[in-house]
Amino acid sequence: MSLDGKVAIVTGSGRGLGLAYAQELARQGASVVVNDVDAQAAADAAATIRGLGGSAVTVVAPVGPTETAKELVGTAVESFGRLDILVTNAGVLRDSVLWKMSDDDFDTVINVHLRGTFTTVREAVRHMRAVGEGGRIICIGSPTGQRGNFGQTNYAAAKAGIVGMVRTWALELKRAGITANAVIPVAATAMTASIPYFATAVAAEAKGDPVPAFFRHDLGFGTSGDTAGLIAFLGSDAARAVTGQVIGVGGDRLQIWTHPEAALTAYREGGWTYDALVEAWPAEFAEAMQSVGESFPELPEELESAAS
Repeated sequence: MSLDGKVAIVTGSGRGLGLAYAQELARQGASVVVNDVDAQAAADAAATIRGLGGSAVTVVAPVGPTETAKELVGTAVESFGRLDILVTNAGVLRDSVLWKMSDDDFDTVINVHLRGTFTTVREAVRHMRAVGEGGRIICIGSPTGQRGNFGQTNYAAAKAGIVGMVRTWALELKRAGITANAVIPVAATAMTASIPYFATAVAAEAKGDPVPAFFRHDLGFGTSGDTAGLIAFLGSDAARAVTGQVIGVGGDRLQIWTHPEAALTAYREGGWTYDALVEAWPAEFAEAMQSVGESFPELPEELESAAS
């Protein structure tokens, strides 16, 4: 069930999570197209893959434009003769509260995350369907897209949109033998490095020390490498029956997220009028309301000092 002979594209793979994905795919036998907007980061990433004994080429271009999608797929086919796996990981952040977020803040994040995922997957799927040998689409989501997060209107919208597209693609691509799944990674990254709550874990990862068990087990928070095994698995023949899923991974934890379902269903003959809702809401509906955002347990006493 190795990835020998497979070819993968990983967008945004010059560093961080994307680099970990590319390296693991190569470690399992796949040839990799590394993509980043930073030419040096892309070159360095490809060099590490070759250092592992793997094969890698680079495409230095921002995702979003259809031209980049065509270049990525074309490079895979021209360099390695085929395309089997696409991991859409590239992303940017432009965090701001709603009333301060500019049009450019919103458009930039939506263009890279949402449009970039759409254009790249569309081009890859066109090729995969024409060849007729199936394929694997793996799109990177976020807990923010699942639960929301203060100051991330643009990012939450993009990541929630990616999950919606994946569920649709799983239906549309089934007959072609192409799977589509979303991965929700949680790891020490540049984004989490600025959050005091994770300071101890991020510092440990940066020094190469073990991430404390509280983070790895209780929070499912570990290193970028902890998330990469799932990417390789979803890209393999062992996952041929896994599609339309949203799977969380981090530290020692793996989660399959539910698809949205009604938390409560109630009926009233004649429909729910304003007066009926005013009367019924406190007793019938209030307790079923859903929480928003993520909540974390208190840090153990021995980890509090690093977070303060």
